[in-house]
Amino acid sequence: MKKAVFNLEPLGCPTCVKKIENTLEKMEGIEEIKVLFHSNRVRTQFDESKVQAEDIENTLTKLGYPVVSKKVS
Repeated sequence: MKKAVFNLEPLGCPTCVKKIENTLEKMEGIEEIKVLFHSNRVRTQFDESKVQAEDIENTLTKLGYPVVSKKVS
């Protein structure tokens, strides 16, 4: 299991949290998601044999939430 934290540009509203969570939950390999509205972060835990951090980053960007930085551990 890998963990990643994605720092996003400021989120516009609390409904953004649900939009991100609902989309990432559908991705194969993602085990845990936590969207932190006030700090503009998305924390994930995922199975790297099924999904990569870059895939998650690309999905966030396609949703309209550009990633400013990320940390994968």
